[in-house]
Amino acid sequence: MLWRWIALQAPDLVLIVGPGDSGLASALSQNTVAGVGRIPARVIISVRPETILSLPRQIPMSEAHSEIIRRRSRSPRQLAEELGQYFGRDFNQLTYIPGMALIAQMRLGHVSDVEKLAARYLDPSVNPLNRANSLTLAGHMVFAELAERTGNKSYTELVRKAADLGFAKSGEMLESMPFHDEMSDSVFMATPLVAKAGKLTGERKYFDLAARHFVFMEKLDQRPDGLYRHSPLTDAAWGRGNAFPALGLALTLTDFPKDHPAYPRMIAEFQQLMFALARFQDEDGMWHEVIDQPGAYAETSATAMIGLAMARGIRLGWLDAAAYQSRVNLAWSGVVARVGKEGQLVDVCESTNKQNTLEDYLNRAALLGPDPRGGAMAMLFATELAGLQ
Repeated sequence: MLWRWIALQAPDLVLIVGPGDSGLASALSQNTVAGVGRIPARVIISVRPETILSLPRQIPMSEAHSEIIRRRSRSPRQLAEELGQYFGRDFNQLTYIPGMALIAQMRLGHVSDVEKLAARYLDPSVNPLNRANSLTLAGHMVFAELAERTGNKSYTELVRKAADLGFAKSGEMLESMPFHDEMSDSVFMATPLVAKAGKLTGERKYFDLAARHFVFMEKLDQRPDGLYRHSPLTDAAWGRGNAFPALGLALTLTDFPKDHPAYPRMIAEFQQLMFALARFQDEDGMWHEVIDQPGAYAETSATAMIGLAMARGIRLGWLDAAAYQSRVNLAWSGVVARVGKEGQLVDVCESTNKQNTLEDYLNRAALLGPDPRGGAMAMLFATELAGLQ
């Protein structure tokens, strides 16, 4: 991971001190590092005054430095539109990964394009809940967004049918939404969708279910320090395992009625989670692949999701801007620097089911390339900061 860190710091010259560098200087100088750019590098045997004096007084800007400046000069809308050329272009899989990018596309004004992609699911012969799972539930948020924007009741019915999985055939509310697999992901995968069902139908029972499901997941997975373990198998605070509750709560509260008895508690829980997460944001604005492990790599998708949740909290008055706006700004700076040309991203954690140990989480691969999950979350974060609701 060293070479990726060097690329993102974007120095103009790297000095490698010691008798050998195992080819690092040549690799940095001759190759595009982490998709960012080349960085001149020199090997010096020892740090002596004459060695330092022999270095050029004026060092030209490296390719990597120039590229990072270019990336950070982009506005949130510019980044969203760039990413929109590569993500949110199909809906072949009814999951949250294309779904979040499609919601971002709608916020960019491409509602009719998304409708065309979603049309297949309005076919009466198609059952979107066939072989349903948590990812499928979250994918239904696209239908909720379309229902709000178009007024088409067919989309509302798709949302209702998904939310009704939280009720027995007799109409009795179940203990939780199904398919949670004990993972903290379900705060995002199910809770916002159920709240959307309440908003779209006006039926209070869906808000009751959303509140119940959140409490159920919180009891399963929240640690005493306010962070979330990914599942009861281990206390490891996986990055997206905390970003899912952060974003899930933010989306749920956006639609939750303020006069509901559960609203004050859910607001308080959101604020507590943001406070717990804020302590672990690094100096580059990033949250790490395991939140409370500084040696874990800085992870792009979790940072985008947490930054989005904080930005939403500030905008809707749940968080104090004086305390959190600088953190949102830092998170944006970190994310935008990690998104290159043609949808290329740096350090998005691979798809992760529940793991048995902390070491298992620390060993999850950091993806480099056009990752649709990281692209969707960065795109959604950008639309939030651009004020595209």
